[in-house]
Amino acid sequence: MIVLAHLSDLHLDAGERSQARAARVFAYLDGLRDEIDAVLVTGDLADHGLAEEYNTVAKFFGGRPLHCPGNHDARGPYREVLLGEPASEEPINQVHRVGGAVFALCDSTIPGRDDGHLDDETLAWLESVLTGAAGAPVFVCFHHPPVDLHIPYVDGIRQSGEDRLAALLSRHPNVVAILCGHAHTAAASTFAGLPLLVAPGVVSTILLPWESEQVVDLAAPPAIAFHVLADDGRLTTHYRVIPAG
Repeated sequence: MIVLAHLSDLHLDAGERSQARAARVFAYLDGLRDEIDAVLVTGDLADHGLAEEYNTVAKFFGGRPLHCPGNHDARGPYREVLLGEPASEEPINQVHRVGGAVFALCDSTIPGRDDGHLDDETLAWLESVLTGAAGAPVFVCFHHPPVDLHIPYVDGIRQSGEDRLAALLSRHPNVVAILCGHAHTAAASTFAGLPLLVAPGVVSTILLPWESEQVVDLAAPPAIAFHVLADDGRLTTHYRVIPAG
């Protein structure tokens, strides 16, 4: 069995608010009764993509989480501070193996824009990862959902070109689920016949259009998801609101 904590959209900056909310989440994770297998953060680690923001991110992470960039991140400083690599504008794609499962962390960002897209280089990389992981369960992870979530603001800046991704995934039956963020709300859907699971936001919560004319709730508490992959291949997800104190 593999237990994964999934969070997203920390938007860490120099302000006390974002840092206090992130501290609340990581304190909760540190206080869990049993150790979990991995922590995944699906983008928007920093709010403005600044090196000093990534220094703050690194202090919270302590080298622990798996992570991929979001539209508020900047590839150059992200690479230098978090990955210890030379600055580059190439997509940040990473693969990790945890407890027998493979995590393909894709860069769905378009520098300078809020919407997302998996470019040809990233899709070719993902194809090679899935081929090499044949027989192992794989989680495909990125920031932007490739489907409408029926939230106009989010749907306007979601991932485009999704037919290419769907065709690729159809060739690899070992993919367990797609994990993403960006929406600042817990959501579950399907894509290419697979579960698509969206992590809630840490820094804020986006409201549904039938809930309120207000778009963002800054007072709602941060939340995370726990994904449990059982030995028989069944995936179960639990969502948890993080209490204060």
